[in-house]
Amino acid sequence: MQGGIDCVQIREKNMSSAQLFEWGEILLPICRKNSVPLVINDCPEVAAALDADGVHVGQDDMHPEDARKIVGPDKWVGVSTHNLEQADEAAEMGVQYAGFGPVFATPTKDVKEGLGPEFLAAAGAISRVPLVAIGGILPENAWMVRDRAAMAVSAGICAAKDPAAAAAEILGD
Repeated sequence: MQGGIDCVQIREKNMSSAQLFEWGEILLPICRKNSVPLVINDCPEVAAALDADGVHVGQDDMHPEDARKIVGPDKWVGVSTHNLEQADEAAEMGVQYAGFGPVFATPTKDVKEGLGPEFLAAAGAISRVPLVAIGGILPENAWMVRDRAAMAVSAGICAAKDPAAAAAEILGD
């Protein structure tokens, strides 16, 4: 947050709902103190129990409309998309945003080759909801997506020696 990020997502695929809730209980007050929304990945029940700001679901997770029923009408619901058809269809799911990618290769998702910034631009041209670029975004390549979409970054910040400096560099500050 010191580096300027404007949203935090708890994305821990191997955690139980109870563990996600525990992490959320620790992180939510910090996020609220800094006016940074907190989104929970894949688990709308935990997002609702925490009164987090939203939930993000993948293509193989709960449908966004069902997640909306759990988190309520005032929370963000986002969905991951991986091709132009999914990016186009996201608006019909009632989401506030669509994650799109992976844009670059990423060990977080075990992807050896990303779709590329050009494909992100094509998705942005047809999407009817804001896009969040996902996958392999690092300080050295963020400039290729910064003006095309919001950015979701994991290892590029979390694995950095100085996470605040990495976040600021990714944001172009």
